[in-house]
Amino acid sequence: MKTSFQLITLLGFVLLLSACNKKNRFEIDTNKNRVEVKIHRFDKDLLAIDTTKLNAGVDSLYSRYRTFLPVFLSDVLDTTAKDTTAVRNLFYKFLTDKTFAPVNKKALQTFTDISDIEKEVSDAYTNIHHYFPEVKLPEVYFFVSGFNRSIMMNNQFIAIGTDYYLGSDFPAYKGLTYEYTIKNMRRECLTTDLVSATLFRMFPMNSSQYRLLDNMLFRGKVLYLMSVFMPNEKPQGIIGYSAEQLKWCMKNEKHIWAAIIDQQHLFSTDVMLIKKYMNDAPFTATISQESPGRLGAWIGLRIVESYMQKNTNVGLRDLMNENNYQKMLELSDYRP
Repeated sequence: MKTSFQLITLLGFVLLLSACNKKNRFEIDTNKNRVEVKIHRFDKDLLAIDTTKLNAGVDSLYSRYRTFLPVFLSDVLDTTAKDTTAVRNLFYKFLTDKTFAPVNKKALQTFTDISDIEKEVSDAYTNIHHYFPEVKLPEVYFFVSGFNRSIMMNNQFIAIGTDYYLGSDFPAYKGLTYEYTIKNMRRECLTTDLVSATLFRMFPMNSSQYRLLDNMLFRGKVLYLMSVFMPNEKPQGIIGYSAEQLKWCMKNEKHIWAAIIDQQHLFSTDVMLIKKYMNDAPFTATISQESPGRLGAWIGLRIVESYMQKNTNVGLRDLMNENNYQKMLELSDYRP
């Protein structure tokens, strides 16, 4: 009897330990039915062109990137693939521009080996395919554009500008954009941005009222999917905060929520007010100058997390199909 009791206790402990180690109830084995992502290196092939043999190099791009090149030319260089003379001239100027030579060199150095990124994207896409198998996942391209475009998407591909991820201390970023934006212009942020863009394209916002609440919970739903599909990513990486910013949010969560309620902002449809909560900024002006920006998105994620914890019958497809945000808030029993 004593031996049997010990075995049962040990088995219970093992099962409990297994449950604790399982990061979320949606975790799957990404080695099964795996989606292997091979990133198309348009950036490398463009920068490898020998300008003394420009025609041959450009012809190679036309041949190898039949789908991507016309979009790149239209969106980045403001020309068409048919105007081959203009294309060659623009590529020559870009490749010989002394301003962007160090930028392009740094991009090649930073992304010489991208096997880690391909694995991360493959893991995320495997998760997406498992739960939403009907979705045709896009091809992935890397490109450089002289800071002309950071991301491009259509029904066939998603493309990321590697020159936007060269490190928050990269000198060329000074004066290019806001300081609070530069902190996320790091190699480590590329995969989360790519997966985020993929999910936002998959799930456009559906709201007839477009209140702050709706925006918060819609953004929270996408962030929740990211946390599920990228289980190895740190919580601050999912939201795009520093560890210190996330710590501030957790410490002040109750006060943030109280401020939103007390100021009667939750059900506001004021577009400018909504932007203050949802858009990237040095801080969330409606809350505190000590706060990070985008607190609306973070609180939205916290509400969605509570909603999914309290309603274990709700699956990921159910979550993304639920557009009654008032109902979600009530069923979340969110009380920070």
